[in-house]
Amino acid sequence: MPVLTRLETIVVEKPWGRTDIPGEFGDFGGRRIGEIWFAHPGGADAPIMVKFLFTSERLSIQVHPDDAAAQAAGFPRGKEECWLVLDAEPGAELGVGLIAPTTREALHEAAIDGSVVDLIDWRPAKADDFVYNRAGTIHAIGAGLTIVEVQQNVDCTYRLYDYGRPRELHLDAGLAVAELAPHPDPRDGHVAATANRLLVDGPHFRLLHLSGPDAVAFLPQGASDFTFTPLSHGCSIAGEEVRLGECVATDRAGCVALAPGARALLSWPA
Repeated sequence: MPVLTRLETIVVEKPWGRTDIPGEFGDFGGRRIGEIWFAHPGGADAPIMVKFLFTSERLSIQVHPDDAAAQAAGFPRGKEECWLVLDAEPGAELGVGLIAPTTREALHEAAIDGSVVDLIDWRPAKADDFVYNRAGTIHAIGAGLTIVEVQQNVDCTYRLYDYGRPRELHLDAGLAVAELAPHPDPRDGHVAATANRLLVDGPHFRLLHLSGPDAVAFLPQGASDFTFTPLSHGCSIAGEEVRLGECVATDRAGCVALAPGARALLSWPA
């Protein structure tokens, strides 16, 4: 039988968060919730982090370092991440990379005066859009979005611009690792809610989108450090229900089962 560990839920209030969080995640009494994290029992040694994001305003424009740059700065690893949009209000956008090549000097000036906003490739966002942010990609999440994010497990974010919010910026560190030209990723695209599909196959983690009873044919059979994240009701492992709003670590994925119409994510180290 697989070992199941229900991950600790960490609720994070943010100025750009929302008060209309789906009830499956809990009752937050009108607090402005921006992020819900799931803490792996491995702590900082765990390679992967899963979180849900709920936005009412644009987040900061930011960038993450790769493994080498992060380790040189004293972090255990760099940060690559991906987003699956679960819900999007009309006009919602994701900022992914730059619209044209530039220089570090020009980026620095743009970050200072705020015109960096106009250098970002703002894409219309809708439910089931998928985006992979490689290290070095300048990016931002817009307002009106509910997103599930899977990332390398490290708290290392370099903010370049934050719309006047009173938070620290990290211009020198961020610009040192930023890609200076458009850098689209071939993994970006639309993920049908009914698709069983490997969304990410390394280099840092693997991510599988699961849908319905047919998902059983796509499940990895070996042992690993799997993280199972329901995106709907109707998900279970070895007959034990795993609800929307929960996240479970398990050493075996072969006992995952999804009811008709159910969907989930399964992630594990590459």
